Amino acid sequence: MIDPTDPPEVQIAKQARIIEALVARAERGGELGGSAYALFQSAIALQARVWEKTRDLEVALDTLGRASSELERVRGAQERMQRSLADAMGAMEGGFALFSEERLQACNDAFRRLLPDVEPVIEPGLALDDYLARVASSRFVLQGPGGAGADAAKTPDRPADRRFSSHVMALRNDRWFQISYRQTRSGNVAVLQTEITEIVRGNRREKDRLIDQQADFLQAAFDHMSLGICTFSPDGALLVRNGRFGDLLGVPLSLLKKGTFFQRIADYVLRFEVARPELGGPGLSGWAKALRRGQAVQERLRRPDGVSLEVRIHALPDDGFLVTVMDVTAEADAAEARQRINALLERRVAQRTAELTKANRLLQVQSDEQARTEEALRLAKEAAETAHQSKTRFLAAASHDLLQPINAAKLYISTLAETALVPAAAETVGRLDRTFQSIETLLHALLDIARLDSPGAEFNVTDFALDDVLGPLLADSRPLAAERGLALVVLPTAEWVRSDLRYLMRSLQNLVVNAIQYTASGRVLVGCRRQGDALRIEVHDTGPGIAAADQQRIFGEFTRGSAAQPGSGMGLGLSIVERACRHLGHPVGLRSWPGRGSVFSITVPRVAAPAGAGRGADDGPKPAGVAVQGALDRIVLVIENDPSVLHATTRRLEGWGASVLAAGSTVAALRLMRDIGSPPDIILADYHLDEGDDGVRAIASLRAAAGVPVPAIVLTADRSRKLLRLGTEADFTVLTKPVPLARLRALIDWKTRAEALRDAACP
Repeated sequence: MIDPTDPPEVQIAKQARIIEALVARAERGGELGGSAYALFQSAIALQARVWEKTRDLEVALDTLGRASSELERVRGAQERMQRSLADAMGAMEGGFALFSEERLQACNDAFRRLLPDVEPVIEPGLALDDYLARVASSRFVLQGPGGAGADAAKTPDRPADRRFSSHVMALRNDRWFQISYRQTRSGNVAVLQTEITEIVRGNRREKDRLIDQQADFLQAAFDHMSLGICTFSPDGALLVRNGRFGDLLGVPLSLLKKGTFFQRIADYVLRFEVARPELGGPGLSGWAKALRRGQAVQERLRRPDGVSLEVRIHALPDDGFLVTVMDVTAEADAAEARQRINALLERRVAQRTAELTKANRLLQVQSDEQARTEEALRLAKEAAETAHQSKTRFLAAASHDLLQPINAAKLYISTLAETALVPAAAETVGRLDRTFQSIETLLHALLDIARLDSPGAEFNVTDFALDDVLGPLLADSRPLAAERGLALVVLPTAEWVRSDLRYLMRSLQNLVVNAIQYTASGRVLVGCRRQGDALRIEVHDTGPGIAAADQQRIFGEFTRGSAAQPGSGMGLGLSIVERACRHLGHPVGLRSWPGRGSVFSITVPRVAAPAGAGRGADDGPKPAGVAVQGALDRIVLVIENDPSVLHATTRRLEGWGASVLAAGSTVAALRLMRDIGSPPDIILADYHLDEGDDGVRAIASLRAAAGVPVPAIVLTADRSRKLLRLGTEADFTVLTKPVPLARLRALIDWKTRAEALRDAACP
């Protein structure tokens, strides 16, 4: 009969066959019996069965419809995740590919195009072993050392350790890539391709330079020695010598060429009696035996012209040996008869005079060499400073360029987090959000360090209420403290200070985040104390404290205390605090008690509050970044030249309930405003637009066309003081990218409500 485990279409087909069989049986029964009553009973029974099967059929169809809807929803979610993954891979600088179950699932264009002859086979489903084999046989991969010298790398083999392994691959035209394999928690294999051509070439140039330099230095030192020096390889071949060596032994230059064997030189000395051993020593024939036994050789020879030579032979670590020849004629002649003393003294005076003259010349040469060395050091220092400045500019530009895609990614993640997701997908979205938060924090730190290290660092020193810093600091840090189960207390104050608001805010934020990360239980307290004409802002914690040996070291880059926990940051926060406060002239203090906690402080100048200033000013409270409830029932005009950021911003605003007008330029924004016939409630504009356009001009043009001062916010990665001044003059707010979404939401609500209140007050 019907099996409930069969698919719905199979069950329906079986039911149809059963119904046909029942109808046929009823007809046959009527023909045989001919009884009207029997026919009636059969019809009733048949109708009951038909109704029962019809209900079963309707239930099966309803089940099939629900299953189809659920399948369609899951397929849509999968497609969205695949698009997000493709966007992330496309933003990477190097090649990236993901292999699942030994098969290629996805890759970016950089991975696909690395080897032109392998590119045609790189399609989803490609086996990892097939890919490695194709790469190994590629004509673009340099096979062995041919043409690349000793630096040639092997072609990739199957990685032995899938958790993490890497190797260097050499391509033709002297290009080099580092290929890394990483195994994910789900068992997939990620392949990364990073170009390291400039690093390899730089190392090669530096190695050649050092070898040439050392060879020149060694030869120069040999040539300026009064000793005769010569080095030989383990097999007795001549390697390096100075001119004095040949002069003392009287050996012709033809025997002093590189590669001449020591035995040939010894045979020449013996055959032509260039020098004879004194006091019946073993002579040159016994030197080789002594060296083989590991003994040092020291012997005096006398030339036919009466010159006495002292020869020493020492073994070298590489099994070669060093031969030194020194003229010791003066010492030998000192023992001769008295009648030769005067002549000997005259000769020695003349000899010493010549040596002093030579020594003076050497001193002059050394002085000149020292002057040249000092000049080279000065030029090297200037080059190093120039390179440091170039590095700082490059790092700042690179960080700036990365803020755009990170801003779009955060908007997409925020939108995705609010959609209905299965638990596993929701957890993945949460991990993505935390990952991008870590990237954003690190990029901001690098950008701050680059800006602070640059010679033309700009600071916008103004007078402001300290509560304008402490309020947002509490709102931004409270979720992190709550997550770690800590109490965060920020004591309010009415004091005014003089500083750069943004850098003071960043410094205090770094101190508070550090205190929260290093405190396991208890609380973090932020308050201030008067200190004459200054104000000391203090951050107290109940953490493990800092050892005295670490209290100076922790202010360096990438340095953390000995009590640091894994995942507690890269060690850049206190370095930024030290740099910023040093530029601003704010002393940074630290007191710590191991096992009890620490107190970090920043001392800033205290100023008098301007007349009429204080809490509850006429312009109302400013947004602190807290979450705003309810739908954003506003018309928002967004101007952004980056399509990805424009789409992500639009999706985020629509998720808040806003009606969004999306434009890529000022012209498009003016056209949209004319189409709807009224100005928007607020304008969100990127600062840098295409073709010389910018957000400031866009806001001015829209306000002029509307005839009203439409509220506006400029979203930008530009942190210059010039843009902040423009915002004050043109009445718009500047938010830096990546945009804090909670602060953006609160700022939109505050600006639109303030505009609505002004409109109501001026009918």
